[in-house]
Amino acid sequence: QVQLVESGGGLVQPGGSLRLSCAASGFAFNRYAMRWVRQAPGKGLEWISDINAGGTSTSYTDSVKGRFTISRDNGKNTLYLQMNSLKPEDTSVYFCTRVAYSDSERGQGTQVTVSS
Repeated sequence: QVQLVESGGGLVQPGGSLRLSCAASGFAFNRYAMRWVRQAPGKGLEWISDINAGGTSTSYTDSVKGRFTISRDNGKNTLYLQMNSLKPEDTSVYFCTRVAYSDSERGQGTQVTVSS
């Protein structure tokens, strides 16, 4: 079955960096566009970034442009999110998902807390 396992979250000071990973299994990873979304306490899901199946095209929500970078390693079935210049408002649980199934599929998430 499809499994998405996010990792790499933690507590970081404002201005710091984290690199999230999403280990995928149970499907042909290299055939699917992938997505990062996040959910802050008491708020709905927020789209962060997409990457196409080949890793050649990316898109970002305005609030993270220039700070976050999405990437993938199809040989390792892994999706990444490099997060730099983190802000308190980036505090959320971060999830990865296939774009085609983003309404119904995601992993357990990884908590990112940005605080001094």
